[in-house]
Amino acid sequence: MTQNAHDQTRKMIAAAGGEELSEAQRSSLRAHLEMCAACRDYADVAGSVVRSLRSLSVAADSRLVRATQMRVRFHASRMRETRERMWLVGIACGCVGVSTAFTAPLLWRLFAWTGEWAGISTSVWQAGFLFFCIAPALVAGVVLLARGLYAGDHRGNSGLGK
Repeated sequence: MTQNAHDQTRKMIAAAGGEELSEAQRSSLRAHLEMCAACRDYADVAGSVVRSLRSLSVAADSRLVRATQMRVRFHASRMRETRERMWLVGIACGCVGVSTAFTAPLLWRLFAWTGEWAGISTSVWQAGFLFFCIAPALVAGVVLLARGLYAGDHRGNSGLGK
């Protein structure tokens, strides 16, 4: 047998503890274990280690349990608050979308009229309209980015890397 076959068998032995093998893999494993004493010994030792570990009882300290419960509750409340905020953000985005759908054509006409009245070329007033529409999103993005970097700076990090 090649070393690769033995390594593959040991991987299957490890997986067999979690019962993650298909029927074909199990039959291949049984066939190899019948022929190979070294892998059979490995399987016996691995089985005894697993049985020993399963027989151990693990008890957590009451302080650890309380601290863990407190952290879980804290993170659950933060997740709940985040979900509530995201609901409000969703409603706000919907309102902005509806408002934009109604006001954008009117704003386009206003820019066209102003461009004609002032004698500005079409490409200039269209660029002005585009900037007027994009500028609030850019400003909001910069503000939110700056706020996010500042909020991530609670441990003295710059927020740009760890």
